[in-house]
Amino acid sequence: MTTRLNFFRIVWRGLFAASMLLGAMWALSEETGNPIVLMKTTDGDITIELFADKSPVTVENFLSYVDNGHYDGTIFHRVIPNFMIQGGGFTEALEEKPTREPIVNESKNKLHNTRGTLAMARTNDPDSATAQFFINQRSNLRLDWSPGKDGYTVFGEVLDGMQVVDIIALSDTGAAQAMTTRGPTVFQDVPVKPIIILSVQRLAR
Repeated sequence: MTTRLNFFRIVWRGLFAASMLLGAMWALSEETGNPIVLMKTTDGDITIELFADKSPVTVENFLSYVDNGHYDGTIFHRVIPNFMIQGGGFTEALEEKPTREPIVNESKNKLHNTRGTLAMARTNDPDSATAQFFINQRSNLRLDWSPGKDGYTVFGEVLDGMQVVDIIALSDTGAAQAMTTRGPTVFQDVPVKPIIILSVQRLAR
């Protein structure tokens, strides 16, 4: 009986500490006035604050895709454990969705690719980001801007749901053929079981 009671005390303290941390993060978000979005996936929900004050162009671009439903039904098509999970560009059938023109790189904003941050995916061209994004499962500071090296723009951070990110990162993956705008391409690190982004919506403040 004592052992069980101690167990529940430990669990309760952990939940209480987590709720206090989440509350503090939400309070900070309220102070900045930054938008918050809820990403619903087949593996769970992820709540994200967007740093409109630090990455205005990138956040405006991301929210325009959110508002027109672009992300609904897309998948996390590239998942690498102890690195990141990437999505927002392909359907469950691995067909690339059309996007608007790419945006300017804002990686000089002094935000870092630390665990739980949201950043824009791109090609080797620093100003090529469109709709695809990734969530850092670990700190990847080598992706930051530095003199002489363009970085990957951080524009948000997970407020709640990193356990979902960690679950997704552990997915079984393999090679699969995707239909890109350039034609058929074989992708690596594709989850064997599709992880679908059901919706991304703004949360009322």
